[in-house]
Amino acid sequence: MPPRLLAAVRRHWALAARPPAPWRPRGGRALHWAGPPDRSAPVFTRAPAFGERLALVDQHGRHTYRDLYLRSLRLARQLCALRGAAGGDLGEERVAFLCANDASYVVAQWASWMSGAVAVPLCGKHPPAELEYFIRDSRSALVIAGPGFEPLLRPVAQKLDVPLLPLPPADGDRPSAEPGDELLPERDWRDRGAMIIYTSGTTGRPKGVLSTHHNIRAVVTGLVRAWAWSKDDVILHVLPLHHVHGIINKLLCPLWVGATCVMLPEFSPQQVWEQFLSSESPRVNVFMAVPTIYAKLMDYYDRHFTQPHVQDFVRAVCQEKIRLMVSGSAALPVPVLERWQRITGHTLLERYGMTEIGMALSNPLHATRLPGSVGTPLPGVQVRIVSESPQPDSGQYVLHAEGSEEGTQVLPGFAEKEGELLVRGPSVFREYWDRPEETKSAFTPDGWFKTGDTAVFKDGAYWIRGRTSVDIIKSGGYKISALEVERVLLGHPSITDVAVIGVPDMTWGQRVTAVVTLQDGHSLSHQELKAWARDSLAPYAVPSELLLVGELPRNQMGKVNKKDLLRHFYPGQQAPGP
Repeated sequence: MPPRLLAAVRRHWALAARPPAPWRPRGGRALHWAGPPDRSAPVFTRAPAFGERLALVDQHGRHTYRDLYLRSLRLARQLCALRGAAGGDLGEERVAFLCANDASYVVAQWASWMSGAVAVPLCGKHPPAELEYFIRDSRSALVIAGPGFEPLLRPVAQKLDVPLLPLPPADGDRPSAEPGDELLPERDWRDRGAMIIYTSGTTGRPKGVLSTHHNIRAVVTGLVRAWAWSKDDVILHVLPLHHVHGIINKLLCPLWVGATCVMLPEFSPQQVWEQFLSSESPRVNVFMAVPTIYAKLMDYYDRHFTQPHVQDFVRAVCQEKIRLMVSGSAALPVPVLERWQRITGHTLLERYGMTEIGMALSNPLHATRLPGSVGTPLPGVQVRIVSESPQPDSGQYVLHAEGSEEGTQVLPGFAEKEGELLVRGPSVFREYWDRPEETKSAFTPDGWFKTGDTAVFKDGAYWIRGRTSVDIIKSGGYKISALEVERVLLGHPSITDVAVIGVPDMTWGQRVTAVVTLQDGHSLSHQELKAWARDSLAPYAVPSELLLVGELPRNQMGKVNKKDLLRHFYPGQQAPGP
């Protein structure tokens, strides 16, 4: 066992019975939000009430809510001065920013909002050409470069002729309050644009999803209620901060309630396990990640936690300390869920969301969770499962089921019928930035957002079959869920990862092809896979092809771009439309 983890084990037993140190407010001028009450106001308006509570821990130190608020206010004034904004309001100009997973990100985000701008978060792992696309497409008026990112952003900003504002390194000094620091211009936040997050681009060129402050608040407050967030929570944050999962679920939810966010610069299996097992304050009790992160944590566990008494200790601490573990952003393989449950005693909470709608469905916090399902609608969310109308150009559809937080009604004759998932509610985005036609076509005539995902309601919960365009394979007259085939194949003892794609075929329409990675030292033939799969899959769903690869290409959120896979292995082939 690595020495730091061994030390964590020893500290746990030494400190387990010690009560947490009492919180003592530090000196300094009290701050309070002086603006009018607004049911759509952003998270920063709540920060003054939390004052000296610990908001964030990063590689630079500890930051209170007061610290973050005052630093954000200073930066907001700089932004307005740079743009010559009369009255301190940028009027929904876009401000792009690239910051590390630390306090600088929160300061850049809050400052953008305080100045009346729309925040456009960027990702440091994107190449310059991609960063240029996001800044140009959003027509950002300013670019903020967090410490260390100026060399990457300076040439891009110069090429686009956009002003660049570098943030100074964190020096550890606490900002002091000045007269007027508690005052900001009064605004009606409800319909004001808040953030543009770009889609992951798994089904085409990334589009900017513009959400309002009201949209963001609806997602945050719905999750706070459904997952029982409180000021006593401490979440470990390891996800990138340019997607909904990392921004809203893991950052804004804890900051909304006055909780603490412990941020690692990037994901490290060893550091995550150290945080899980540490007895030092603040003690992590909430964790959220994508399936690939859980797989990597289990791989680390297998290599370092080999002794039975250590495994018992790990399970006991995770059960005692951690109240919630969530998986999202990609389908969670059932074998991963089951093994994580054996290791930690936690059944991962699966949920469903996307950039355009925030979070829509979730398994219950306390009741039984169904492996493979994504639960039921979150507060304020309405969903439908529909199929195309017999008259495709009529703008109508056939309704299978409709649900909300109160329950789901299935129409007679449509029990367990698959169809497209539609979503409506205050969390649904305002528009695709600068794409009015695409925005219009994304909604039904009666105002429901078309997710493009195929779903079914059964056993009292919703199940996602996959993207209609890439995960629903039409072969020989059958509709096959690629995700369901993947879940089965991951149960094979030699398979570590798999993506199932539909390859165009003159005879069958599409043929089921499995792209697979194997455990080290293992081999697998197509005949062996077919013989094994016949016990669990319908004959038409058994892969007709097997492609072995060393590693599946996944983005930072754990998603495989199946259209890229198809182009790579079958250049010139075109997948049929949805």
